[in-house]
Amino acid sequence: MQIDLRTVSIQPLRQTFDPVAEHIGGDKPASRYLEGTIGIQAEDNFHYRPLWAPEYEIFDASRTAIQMSDWYKLKDPRQFYYGTYTLSRARMQDTAEADFDFVEERGLADSYPEAAKKLALDVLLPLRHVEWAGNMNSTFICAYGYGAAITQPCIYQAMDHLGMAQYLTRLGLLMDDAPALDAAKEAWLKDAKWQELRRYVEDTFVLEDWFEVFVAHNLALDGLLYPLVYQQIDKVLNAQGGPVVSMLTRFQSEWYTENVKWVDASIKIAAAESAENKAKLSAWTKAWRDRAIVAMKPIAEFALGADGAAQMETLIQQFNDRAAKLGLAL
Repeated sequence: MQIDLRTVSIQPLRQTFDPVAEHIGGDKPASRYLEGTIGIQAEDNFHYRPLWAPEYEIFDASRTAIQMSDWYKLKDPRQFYYGTYTLSRARMQDTAEADFDFVEERGLADSYPEAAKKLALDVLLPLRHVEWAGNMNSTFICAYGYGAAITQPCIYQAMDHLGMAQYLTRLGLLMDDAPALDAAKEAWLKDAKWQELRRYVEDTFVLEDWFEVFVAHNLALDGLLYPLVYQQIDKVLNAQGGPVVSMLTRFQSEWYTENVKWVDASIKIAAAESAENKAKLSAWTKAWRDRAIVAMKPIAEFALGADGAAQMETLIQQFNDRAAKLGLAL
């Protein structure tokens, strides 16, 4: 008996799914990100209108003042679909867990200078509530937004904010146990320096336009808060007590650097779509930037002292430059 082995080339009948082929033009191979994003948005055959908002369909592009000829233009430059997102966050989480273990095993939190520890706890722990607001707002965008290209990363964003709230909680428990968390809650509810920020995030909860929520939280608030806390205030803590807090907040710093790429790409593409989009996005950004500045200033003055005003001016200029690059007119 003779067995004849040979190589046979089998050509696939098609390279990708029809909705993806229609979007990218022709029957060409597509990335897993595109196959997991293009054509996912539900568009037809809705059985009923939402009882709480009968003027809209269940998924309705008119829920926002921003209009796009193709909502799939708002692609994520990180190309996150579930697989790539979870792999990326698993790597970041491994690093964060190693940092927490290192600090705990060597007693670095116990030996951290008291003045620096108090500053870190006073500034960082109330931000758990801001992260929870980020979770709520991102979930809202995912629920009421239109176009899987932007709603998909928003649900990932929601889980990121929840995770960062948990990391801040762990930081508080590691450095001062439960009393620090109780004190931070009281500060968030009653301390004057936190009330403008609290008012800011609570006002975003009642916005109806989901794209305005995207601008208010992801662009304006995060765009000023993260550089202030995890860059400028972090430098002060490093000078006072070493890099312990930097290690325990590495996740937030790395997350913000990555997240900016997606937020900027989404805003830039939407603003370039039409003059109306640009005008609306510019107005939203200016209004929420101004409110974020008011909310940030008491925190900057508390943590940075005499340098607070100057550091805020620097951050505001950096934010304005960033907005200009995105095509916004502030």
